[in-house]
Amino acid sequence: MSKLCLVTGANGHLGNTLVRALLARGDQVRAGVRDLDNRAPFEGLACELVYAELQDKVAIRKALEGVDVLYQVAAVFRHWARDPHEEIILPNVNGTRVLLETAAEAGVRRIVYVSSVAAVGHNGQLLDEECWNDEADNPYYLSKILSERMAWKVAQEHGLWMVSVLPSAMVGPNADRLTDTMNFLQLAQGRKLPFDPNFHFNFVDVRDVAEGMIQAAEKGRSGQRYILANRYSSSLAVLIDAANAIAPGYRLPPLAPRWLLLGLAWLQERLARVTGKSAELLVSQVRLFYGVKQEYSIAKAQAELGYCPRPPEQALKDAFEYLRDRG
Repeated sequence: MSKLCLVTGANGHLGNTLVRALLARGDQVRAGVRDLDNRAPFEGLACELVYAELQDKVAIRKALEGVDVLYQVAAVFRHWARDPHEEIILPNVNGTRVLLETAAEAGVRRIVYVSSVAAVGHNGQLLDEECWNDEADNPYYLSKILSERMAWKVAQEHGLWMVSVLPSAMVGPNADRLTDTMNFLQLAQGRKLPFDPNFHFNFVDVRDVAEGMIQAAEKGRSGQRYILANRYSSSLAVLIDAANAIAPGYRLPPLAPRWLLLGLAWLQERLARVTGKSAELLVSQVRLFYGVKQEYSIAKAQAELGYCPRPPEQALKDAFEYLRDRG
């Protein structure tokens, strides 16, 4: 008998990929979104579209009626805002609290909560699920840390069956709107990066994350965290190689010194405060990413969930092919 699953943030990159994977398995899917008029991501998909604003308890209670498995994917994915507390941190933390408290009232049997490796951190060493980040300057990172801690608090208070999954930088198909991660790939593909920022991101195929979430709902142990990433990170040189495998002709730009990036980020942030247009580079990002490899142990997810991600080189090739075909 198929299960009724609610996927929040179902029009996003991961949410939409997860909806497709669940439907392919024969599950009933309720796709939660904030904009019911945007139906393009769901064309040809036999899912029920419902309004699901996480901080709207009445709407969430209705969306959760009869739900067996809740996949909590929705979150504000922004690194900059004029008021980061009100626009990034508070919506993510409060939305988590409202959703999980309402899930407890609705009697949802299982919850897969999507956190991020941002809540684990990265320091060039091999990190696992026991690690917690203490980052406070980057509002997105802070929101993910505080949101996951809130999720565990509510789960414990209400005796919820819950696991959290911690994806790294997701790439691949089904991106109706490009995320910051996919935009970074598009910049590299479009030869719009004037220099190498010396960032080493841990890339993972969004389809592998979606499959890992499904397995977490079925095989995961309540109360556990599971990193859904790749073992090692990729430099811009790896991205360029992947882009050249799809359409040759890309060259690695010169390496930017850290001081230059910090100066550019400082100017970007000041300009953003005047114009209201999001800064493309933040001082906190330079501090977090410059020269720092993002390495994670995925042994737990492999052993308990059967998690087996594509190598980052293949994930990147597939992502560049998707961007090419997307136009």
